[in-house]
Amino acid sequence: MTHVAVVGGGAVGATAAYDLAERGADVTLFERGEIASGSTGRAAGIVYDAFAEDVDARVADRAVERFREFSGEGDFAFRETPYVWLAREGDEKRASAIREQVPRMRDHGRDVSLLDADELAAEWSALRTDDVAVAAVARDAGRVYPETYPPLLASKAEAAGASVEPNAVASVTTDPVGVAVDGEDRAFDAVLVAAGAHTKRLLAEAGVSVALKPYRVQALTTADGPDVPLTYDATGGFYLRPYGDGLLAGDGTEEFESDPDDWARDADDAFVEATREGIAARTGDDVDVTEAWAGLCCATPDRDPLLGEVRDGLFVACGFQGHGFMRAPALAEAVAEQVLGGEGVPAFDPTRFTGDEEFEIVEGMTVEE
Repeated sequence: MTHVAVVGGGAVGATAAYDLAERGADVTLFERGEIASGSTGRAAGIVYDAFAEDVDARVADRAVERFREFSGEGDFAFRETPYVWLAREGDEKRASAIREQVPRMRDHGRDVSLLDADELAAEWSALRTDDVAVAAVARDAGRVYPETYPPLLASKAEAAGASVEPNAVASVTTDPVGVAVDGEDRAFDAVLVAAGAHTKRLLAEAGVSVALKPYRVQALTTADGPDVPLTYDATGGFYLRPYGDGLLAGDGTEEFESDPDDWARDADDAFVEATREGIAARTGDDVDVTEAWAGLCCATPDRDPLLGEVRDGLFVACGFQGHGFMRAPALAEAVAEQVLGGEGVPAFDPTRFTGDEEFEIVEGMTVEE
């Protein structure tokens, strides 16, 4: 039996622990706090399969499929909700990008179509559309409360035979491969580090350099709000989603590296005001903000994740550019298979970088300059 340690109890780590245990591995899941207490608990919970690149499309399709399979278990629920993204008049770069992306998405089997302003208004009257140049809608999409997902998968992992150790600050050892917890070295056949913003530091302590940069993003919730789909205003650089009786909105990406142990967990006043103005401009509603917070995502030089083996027996799953939660069920499944001898996702091989690369953090829609 293969003995595997998974470090990180977020969406990817908890799912990988479950998938490994289901495949017969002896698994221990370590989380430095409570399950889902890190970035997953601060995620937007938007899920869609609308990607123009073929690998991303396959990964996202599998992720949506698994979210649907898990829906209804415990407190976790996947609510079918179309995803709309749009560019405003005068923003020809993003309008062109949308027009170019949609046919490529359709080539990969995605249920995506272009809409003009009138078609968008006819379907979602709560959205302001008079300034919209072009919009697209992905029908195979939905929303969840992300904090309900890792506890479900951790419990499923335990039911499959895994051990779950919350409040365990683990460091990675390499000779032999294993983890150290509370001064005790524990050997494993393999270690998977899926610790979000702490991944780079954990691997560096084990002598492994990876091309990752944690960065800060922000979000807020409102007391009430109009009936809207999942919406990304590419020109404004913010998203909206239904959340209880109100909305969850955000982005507020800081395009510089953050310290994963010392960062502002509350949203900035400027972000809150700008997002309220964005909501008002897109929906006409002047909303009351109930909570505003920040979380950490991780960037890579090519904006694709690091997923796979970095050294004999040592694996990584990180660098999701803000899309980690929505792709977690598929990426975790793939890396679990690789830990047990499978191929994984070759395009995301972490050894494609040396770890010494200089790169900028870039977020938002990709457009050609």
